[in-house]
Amino acid sequence: MFKEIVINAGEEETRVAVLEDRVLVEMYIERSFQQRLVGNIFRGRVENVLPGMQAAFVDIGLDKNAFLYVEDALPPRGGDGFHHHGLGTSITDILKKGQDVIVQIVKEPIGTKGPRVTTHVTLPGRYVVLMPTMDYIGISRRIEQERERERLKELAARLKPEGMGLIVRTVAEGVEEEDFAQDVHMLTRLWRKILHRAGQGPVPNLIHRDLELIQRILRDVFTEDVDRLTVDSRSEYEKIMELLDITSPKLKYKVFLEERENIFQDYGIEQEIERALKRKVWLKCGGYLVIDQAEALTVIDVNTGKYVGSTNLEDTVLKTNLDAAVEIARQLRLRNIGGIIIIDFIDMQQEGHRRQVLKVLEEEIKKDKTRTNILGITQLGLVEMTRKKVRPSLSEVLQRPCPYCEGRGKVLSEETVGIHFKNRIIELARRTSADTILVEAHPLVAARLIGSGGVNLRELEQKTGKNLYIRGSQGQHIESVSIRPLYSKEEVIAHTLPVKPGQVLEVKVEEPHISNTNDGIARIDGFILDIEGAGSLVGETVPVEVSKVYRTYARARLVK
Repeated sequence: MFKEIVINAGEEETRVAVLEDRVLVEMYIERSFQQRLVGNIFRGRVENVLPGMQAAFVDIGLDKNAFLYVEDALPPRGGDGFHHHGLGTSITDILKKGQDVIVQIVKEPIGTKGPRVTTHVTLPGRYVVLMPTMDYIGISRRIEQERERERLKELAARLKPEGMGLIVRTVAEGVEEEDFAQDVHMLTRLWRKILHRAGQGPVPNLIHRDLELIQRILRDVFTEDVDRLTVDSRSEYEKIMELLDITSPKLKYKVFLEERENIFQDYGIEQEIERALKRKVWLKCGGYLVIDQAEALTVIDVNTGKYVGSTNLEDTVLKTNLDAAVEIARQLRLRNIGGIIIIDFIDMQQEGHRRQVLKVLEEEIKKDKTRTNILGITQLGLVEMTRKKVRPSLSEVLQRPCPYCEGRGKVLSEETVGIHFKNRIIELARRTSADTILVEAHPLVAARLIGSGGVNLRELEQKTGKNLYIRGSQGQHIESVSIRPLYSKEEVIAHTLPVKPGQVLEVKVEEPHISNTNDGIARIDGFILDIEGAGSLVGETVPVEVSKVYRTYARARLVK
């Protein structure tokens, strides 16, 4: 597999794409005004302790207080670095209001939630992670060879600072003792610096900031198995080469500078990001996925779509589900979806087919660095899984809920809006002394209020005893209608009709007239122009002169 990293270093944001065989699988975005918080270490002050939640809120100087859960506050005991307190220890035994604590952010503030923090600091290096508050040795599960695991365990035990812990990262496989020792030494020095800073200055205070995006990518993602790293900025290229000189000189030959206008466009990444924000994802076979991210969980539905297969239904279903399993694993990484995930594969009759699909899903998920668990199939045939949520998902970074539908994904239909505002018009007519009422609405709603040939409008005028001007306007949101009384004749003329007799305009003929197909119809802000003899000019823009203006439409003729 050809694995590459493409970096687009812009002024306001840095974007990093990870591609496998030219297919986008991971995206990292960091914006200058929106610094990433995970990994940052603060000296904070306990704001309040909540025994009912077994948690505390810690002021670390951000908009929202950080949330410290009892498990993340317990002092470790025992040589294995884990807690042996049973369930008896209460948060009130560990923390008091007003107490100062050193905490590290483990989860970004997402939505309404403040950041989640821990007192168990971890400092990641290239080959190891230092755990200054835990006495523990761990080896990455991805290192599978037993002999190598033993070698690394023995190495870690020898180099581990007294009373601290080390986790050996996947990249350490086959690494010499010297590189390993250098990493441990650098991290121990960093921890001493952090403690020194914590002893000075105000509270709350940021005492350590994790590396910027590009440096983190070099530390965590740019490993031996990456074939190429391309960056589009000369200054960033030079910084990368400098950093690799110190940490991994062997990787320097894989770094390339390509100063392009838009590197993401050229690599087809821009289009992939757009697709990664859509609900619907097409599969190569013609089937498709629908991905819905809700508050509590993400639901993925698999459909056969355009794929009809060639042999029998079972084969068609299996092929779609297998394609879907591969694509789902990619989409979870790409969209960075965390939390509970439920997948509704198409029903499979044969147990063997089910096992096959789950196996493919498991294989594909192995490529994902983020911890993911497949929990199996429920009685309804749904696959349940979880994926660790550390940073906000792609859609949380790039989008915000629609201010119109407030994240419902739906707006009221024109019928609903029409009925509601018809009643509002009747109500206003009862209260106002004005003879004329102007109604401005989205063209779809206006058409519904006017009715075919003006039938609803006439009925409404009879009911209210007022002159009604109903105008369609593209600028109006489909759920809102503006209704206002017009008192003077001048006001009526100024506000009601968008055209005057004798006016010459350029308009686009949209459709032929329903009953008189010789004429064409154009619209100005939803106001209808009936153009004589323009039935054959649909789609063309033509100059016309307004001949006669009525209340709901005007007649016009072509200017020769």
